[in-house]
Amino acid sequence: MAAKTRKALLLGAMLALLRFGSGNADVLTASNITWSSINFKTLLHWEPEPTNYVYTVEIDGDLSNRKKTCIHIRNTECDVTNLLKNVKDTYIARIYSEVPDQDNDFNTPPYEVSPRFTPYEQTEIGMPTVSYFEQIGKTLKIEISDPLTPYRFNNGSFQTIRDIFKDKLEYTVYYWKDQSTGKKWSTKRSNQFELGIDEGKNYCFYVQATISSNSRSRESPKSIEKCTSVKREDLDGLDLDTILIIAGVAAGVIVLVIILSVIAYKCTRRKATKKENIPPNL
Repeated sequence: MAAKTRKALLLGAMLALLRFGSGNADVLTASNITWSSINFKTLLHWEPEPTNYVYTVEIDGDLSNRKKTCIHIRNTECDVTNLLKNVKDTYIARIYSEVPDQDNDFNTPPYEVSPRFTPYEQTEIGMPTVSYFEQIGKTLKIEISDPLTPYRFNNGSFQTIRDIFKDKLEYTVYYWKDQSTGKKWSTKRSNQFELGIDEGKNYCFYVQATISSNSRSRESPKSIEKCTSVKREDLDGLDLDTILIIAGVAAGVIVLVIILSVIAYKCTRRKATKKENIPPNL
């Protein structure tokens, strides 16, 4: 009786295996798996687009338990940010290719494994933002906003990259006299700068963030270039509608001045003509 039971179980397992294999003739495993991460917002990308199957992503860390996300999806991108909160852990992703509504109790679906990824060492730094700048006499004051990460403190506020990298985050300000090509720079582990400059000269500058780590140094893209011209600062603070209104009013004033000048000229000419026509004896 026991032998018959073992044979039945073996036969059932073989049939399940054949059914799974025949149903997966066109199922492809993921390829070209890459991690894309900026300021700790992390996405997985891979190929190819699925046809008669779906993908499920599983994240596995050296110090973390396996967790699945993006279950039964038909695209080739998955946001795994929330599963990588321990940014110093090292992770792999398993991307399973699954046939919908198929019983996989006896088999693990085909899958491919991603390269290893450590967010703390590999996330890229986004472009920094200049939140304030002002030229006062011989001093150029600049303040930079630390980029936000997707992770929050217990009070709900977002952590910045400085909260994670601490003193490994540095900013470099590159600055020069407007219309000049000679650049100077200053590097600090702070987001506030006071630079000595020539009084009465306009300056332009941009900012770059750098993370120094054991594996490699990472530089952010350059920030948007700013210049300390009074006229430029005034225009930067105005929206397009306001600028158009100001331009229209200025044009109207100019036209009015021209019209008044023409009228005054004609009046003067008329008075002069009348005087010329009066007889000398009168």
